[in-house]
Amino acid sequence: MIIIMLGAQGTGKGTVAGLISENMGWPQISTGDIFRKNISEKTTLGIEADKYISKGELVPDEITVPMVEDRLKWEDAQNGAILDGFPRTIEQAEKLDEILKKSNKKIDLVINLVTPKEEIIDRMLTRRVCTNQDCKATYNIKLHPPVKEGICDKCGATLKQREDDSDSEAIKKRLEIYEEKTSPLVKYYEKQGVLQTETVSVSINRMGRDVAEDVVKKIKSK
Repeated sequence: MIIIMLGAQGTGKGTVAGLISENMGWPQISTGDIFRKNISEKTTLGIEADKYISKGELVPDEITVPMVEDRLKWEDAQNGAILDGFPRTIEQAEKLDEILKKSNKKIDLVINLVTPKEEIIDRMLTRRVCTNQDCKATYNIKLHPPVKEGICDKCGATLKQREDDSDSEAIKKRLEIYEEKTSPLVKYYEKQGVLQTETVSVSINRMGRDVAEDVVKKIKSK
């Protein structure tokens, strides 16, 4: 089963994808995680990707698409995968359809998360991530703080704030790019009949964990 996570930055895509991954045993494939790993290791890919990410811009398809295609060929992704952060544009979605068609697969479910803009900005400014690339746990110092400040509950590694989460103006630019480039995907997948839109907000007391639990129940009941 191939699942895609849609939604602006800070809506909780990583949280939902991670919980589904834990329950179903399917890998969470995040282009953002792969980019950050390469940037920290100063690989050729990382250096090129950082030129765009540091400006709040999308990484070009010629860098992103081949990387995703290769990752979907790994053994752990043969029974299912959760794509978090890809596709971001209609062009990427069409290329993904072509990639999956080669192995007789298709998109089975697209989870679209919606959160008020001001709440998104606040979440991203207060988001902290585990520095251990094998863990990648995410926390929020307001909504979901670690037991010990600055330390990951799961593995004990140090938590940090992502560079692209520290500037409210950069965050607003990323949200503008999302609206322009990525939100049309909602209509694209709605036409395919695989879209499931979920509102995630403290105002209605429904968070990513609630969405993930509902999705897992639905998948297991089939």
